[in-house]
Amino acid sequence: MFATRMLNSRQEQILLNLKRFDYMTVKQLQQLHDLKSDSNAYRVMRQLEPYTSVFKDDGVNVYYLNKEGRGVVNSKKIRKKLTTAQHYLMRNDLYIYLGMPGTWQNEIRMKYDLNNEKITVVADAHYTSFSYPYKKHHIIEIDHTQKMKKNEIKIEKYRRLIQKGVFNGMPRLIWVTTTPYRKEVLSDLMEGLDYQIYLKEDLL
Repeated sequence: MFATRMLNSRQEQILLNLKRFDYMTVKQLQQLHDLKSDSNAYRVMRQLEPYTSVFKDDGVNVYYLNKEGRGVVNSKKIRKKLTTAQHYLMRNDLYIYLGMPGTWQNEIRMKYDLNNEKITVVADAHYTSFSYPYKKHHIIEIDHTQKMKKNEIKIEKYRRLIQKGVFNGMPRLIWVTTTPYRKEVLSDLMEGLDYQIYLKEDLL
């Protein structure tokens, strides 16, 4: 409780976003919290050293909550240094690029279970937009080092969920991938669907 009282509002919001997004770079924190210059952003993060851990990924500082930070924001999810942080960072970049949708949620389970038919898929993220009188679903998938066969299986599950009317219309599948070749393969797999594919570099 003492640590929480010592934090100002911006510091609390940074810790809450680290809880929400798991791993974040200084650039991402700058964009979300208007931290201005690089020097100011690093100063703010130094103040939060008791509550965060950091490691380098491709030469960039990546921050996440340590035990003390999790206690401040009541997070049960333990994160550690890992080699797959780019998956999270690419998702964060897309969230920012798309204007930080207010309904955005990470790791959403979608399922259909009726008449002994079960379809379950976990989207990397999901949000909805509204164009009266319709609500449109946007499904986010991050293709970093995923085997393309797994992507194919996931896309076919989305096709089946669409056919079953789970989304009350055609959702938009939004992908981020790493190479033009992978973008082309994904485009072929999603023929007939409403989709958008970004390269990682498009979001920077």
